[in-house]
Amino acid sequence: MADLKVTVAGVEFQNPLIAASGTFGFGREFAEFYPLRTLGGISCKGITLKERPGNPPPRIAETPGGMLNAVGLQNPGVDHFIENDLPWLKEQGTAVIANIAGNTPEEYCEMAEKLSDTAVDMIEMNISCPNVKQGGVQFGTSCAGVEGITKAVRKHCKKPLMVKLSPNVSDISEIATAAESAGADAISMINTLTGMRIDIQTGRPIIRNNTGGLSGPALFPVAVRMVNQAYRRVKIPIVGMGGISKWQDAVEMLLAGASALQIGTVLFSDPYSPVKILDGLNDYFDRNRISRVSDLTGQVQLW
Repeated sequence: MADLKVTVAGVEFQNPLIAASGTFGFGREFAEFYPLRTLGGISCKGITLKERPGNPPPRIAETPGGMLNAVGLQNPGVDHFIENDLPWLKEQGTAVIANIAGNTPEEYCEMAEKLSDTAVDMIEMNISCPNVKQGGVQFGTSCAGVEGITKAVRKHCKKPLMVKLSPNVSDISEIATAAESAGADAISMINTLTGMRIDIQTGRPIIRNNTGGLSGPALFPVAVRMVNQAYRRVKIPIVGMGGISKWQDAVEMLLAGASALQIGTVLFSDPYSPVKILDGLNDYFDRNRISRVSDLTGQVQLW
């Protein structure tokens, strides 16, 4: 059996599979299917400084090859997470990543400070959020925005800091470089692409928010391309995500340059997918006499 342990920014994961933020809640529901220590880690549902009710429905819709969502970061707030969810999560035998989101640099910094004094293993910063101080432009869509928010949070964050990159940009490698130069210990990519569907009977968008984040298998080729582009520009580890639904996808994403993986949308249709992907990875590694995950990372041979 291959050694599937991976280390990302000093944090050790028992295997490279991490449940992606927003698809796994805080893990309680999935613990009814299998022990959460089956996973290398859990990136918890995105939390904000204060409780949020989220967007009005309809806010999730199936699309060809995936789904659109505009849930709106419904969550109980960072203090509730620290007091009620984190203690239980730390008993599950898997790495815990706190995913944070905010509308001002001050909100991100305050959450980073609060979480730095807890038992979370890593902080993942979702920068696909509108900066209300800059007219609502997302933090993650410009190099200046990424560098600014990362540098600000870095000063307040004592935990390993991973920046989650948006694909809604012209050059992802430049964005990745900006995160690295500002002090990110790792990057996770990619977040959802912005999409839209219209109900032809009513003439209205099928999502109340009009647009939503596209995830699922339809996103996978874009994610592979962007991970590889970033891998060839930065030295910090990359956690790859975006449409991974089977073990072959996991291998492909590792070859592209990922050191670890996040899986998300597939969990809605098959909660046992992590178990199946791990079994497939073990078989693939054994058949090809690969002893460690790191031996595969970035080994694609470009033409």
